[in-house]
Amino acid sequence: MLSRRQILSNSAAGVGSLALWQLLGHEQLLGAAAKPEFNGGIHHPAKAKRVIQLFMNGGASQMDLFDYKPQLQKLHGQKFDPGTEERVEAATSAPGNVLGCPFTWKQYGECGRWVSDQLPATANHVDDIALLLGMQSRTNVHGPASYLMNTGFLLPGFPSFGSWVSYALGSLTDNLPTFVVLPDSRGLPYNQRGNFSSGFLSVTHQGTIINAAAPEPLHGLHAPASAKFITPAAEKDGLNLLAGLNRDHLATSDNDARLEARIRSYELAAKLQLSAPEVFDLSQESADTHKAYGLDNPASADFGKRCLIARRMIERGVRMVQVWSGANGPTGNWDNHGSIIKELPPMCAATDKATAALLADLKQRGLFDDTLLLWNTEFGRMPFSQGSEGRDHNGGASLGWMAGAGVKPGITYGETDEWSWRATKNVCTNYDFHATVLHLLGIDHEQLTYRHNGANRRLTDVHGHVIKEVLS
Repeated sequence: MLSRRQILSNSAAGVGSLALWQLLGHEQLLGAAAKPEFNGGIHHPAKAKRVIQLFMNGGASQMDLFDYKPQLQKLHGQKFDPGTEERVEAATSAPGNVLGCPFTWKQYGECGRWVSDQLPATANHVDDIALLLGMQSRTNVHGPASYLMNTGFLLPGFPSFGSWVSYALGSLTDNLPTFVVLPDSRGLPYNQRGNFSSGFLSVTHQGTIINAAAPEPLHGLHAPASAKFITPAAEKDGLNLLAGLNRDHLATSDNDARLEARIRSYELAAKLQLSAPEVFDLSQESADTHKAYGLDNPASADFGKRCLIARRMIERGVRMVQVWSGANGPTGNWDNHGSIIKELPPMCAATDKATAALLADLKQRGLFDDTLLLWNTEFGRMPFSQGSEGRDHNGGASLGWMAGAGVKPGITYGETDEWSWRATKNVCTNYDFHATVLHLLGIDHEQLTYRHNGANRRLTDVHGHVIKEVLS
């Protein structure tokens, strides 16, 4: 039996030795064989080390992209009657007649996956992805649905998916942010910054927003040309003075997490001045790479540039990158109320080539083995028309896909009914999706908790299970 004093002494020594090993490993003072792995899973061995998530803002139409439904073509223009004797409703309109998909379809790959002609480049990689065809949302309203898909809750104030990953696993590098967000050049998505907020977690875990289309992607990274008095030496002296003042203040307010986060943000900002310009310098990439990502075409250049930056970031140690397609608002996104025929093709043309290029690039560079690539949207669309050729919101059926580390390639999980109105088999909620992604990162979603206002909060709330069928 150990005495209380011995237990405390041994525990303190153990924690101290862990900290010492991490510091020595960080400074590369340990031999390669002895250096411990601090960036693997925290609950079980991780398959994925980092994540790139492509988010289609507005609600991508599943039956016009991946969910082939011949029944819609057969009954096009007829009254929509699912045969369930229930009242059929839509979110923002009166339900119209059945609206068949206006695009042509073809089977691709060894898996024989049906894909519409709007995604010809991505279609060539169906054998690399696990398609989730039975996804559902608890709501068909943009704001709550986007929160749900990004934070696990319908209401604001909760940490985002990327923030939870940052909180659980920490950083892979000390000179770039852990969680980066690359929004559409046209603006932020629904909920604005709420989708990448750290909520009640430390602000050090919130998403760092980078406007890749701006001349200066990170505002204030460098002093203006007119400020001749700001020299490297003066800037260093100023940062040292500021750091000293902040740490003196922290010594008297050691329970204020905001102050510690502010200190860390200043330190990271100083390091970014040296590391960030190299990340954004796409001139280092070949002409073939630029062309593959669609940078030579104005229609696809914005999304392509951000996908290429995302790849460069995860290569350099960024833990998670979100690339958004579509801003908030009635147009210029995947919210195709007015016309599927006119509004969906431009969104596909803007994203298809870069998505395929990113898949191929990750494989070619050997990053596919420890990188997880995700494609998501907040909900799907209805099988009947809104107006003459638009589609309304549909929380009952949606889709997403994942590829890369630990994912079984070329499979389909889940099904919808003959209309793609509701998910009917192997339904996948946002909780299941998050639980599965966390599992691939070596995290048990039920054990990843944070005590807040008397409750042990987690990304998956009190729901979710790991979808083992999509794991390799």
